[in-house]
Amino acid sequence: MTTNTRSTGARSPADETPCEEELARGLCAADEIAFAAVYRRWGSLVHTMATRSLGDSHEAEDVTQQVFLGAWRGRDGYRPERGPLGAWLVGITRRKIIDALSARTRRLTLIDSMASDADVHGHEVGAPDDVLDRVLLVDALSRLPRHQREVLCMAFYEDLTQAQIAEQTGIPLGTVKSHTRRGLHRLREGIEQGRVREIAA
Repeated sequence: MTTNTRSTGARSPADETPCEEELARGLCAADEIAFAAVYRRWGSLVHTMATRSLGDSHEAEDVTQQVFLGAWRGRDGYRPERGPLGAWLVGITRRKIIDALSARTRRLTLIDSMASDADVHGHEVGAPDDVLDRVLLVDALSRLPRHQREVLCMAFYEDLTQAQIAEQTGIPLGTVKSHTRRGLHRLREGIEQGRVREIAA
């Protein structure tokens, strides 16, 4: 016995999923319901692309948010005749990934430069332990979640207080304190684990 889904009020999967053209029209019309459907349809793809490229789930989440925020703000720039909506979102994703990788490179370069300066002024240049400390510091910082890493870099290298960091970033002071505390804890753990690995090797 077959069931007529339309007569019972139920909808088939095909009925429940708008086509790509409908979603594109809804997005261009600033339809928030359509935008939510766009996110449900392509959010996983965007996040997977970001995770594979960045190797960091926290950064991938940030990039995913930036992609869809950029799509919403830039919806007037979408042109259906130039390609489907999915391809347009993939293009935005690639640009955001490149931006994230560039920002990471700038942060690590700054960290390495500042650590190198501190090493030169505070210790004998070229001492093996000092070189190891610098490498472990850079590695441990690079592994922190983005917000913790940025807060610590601003505190260490820009000599900003927590209140100044909160004012400059717009992050609540309590959150800045939490990022600092957790970041320092993870930083210490990362450096200690790195030393253990080096000794074991």
